[in-house]
Amino acid sequence: MKVPLGIYRHFKGHIYRVIGTAKHSETLEQHVVYVSTTDPEDLWVRPANMFLDIVERDGQKFPRFERLEGSPNDSER
Repeated sequence: MKVPLGIYRHFKGHIYRVIGTAKHSETLEQHVVYVSTTDPEDLWVRPANMFLDIVERDGQKFPRFERLEGSPNDSER
């Protein structure tokens, strides 16, 4: 499961840059590695299927993370 590099908005409004994917050492499950655009030391990891999930809030469904723009390195991936 590939998650393109780029800038994403979390459904709660925070903006993050996806910097890559990683495998869990025990399960080999794919995880997305992302960092806050306002604090480069605020690093996060989440299972890829959860990152790409659709959430429901106040009766509306939308992506947990919405891609806002790509990365200049997208073509290298």
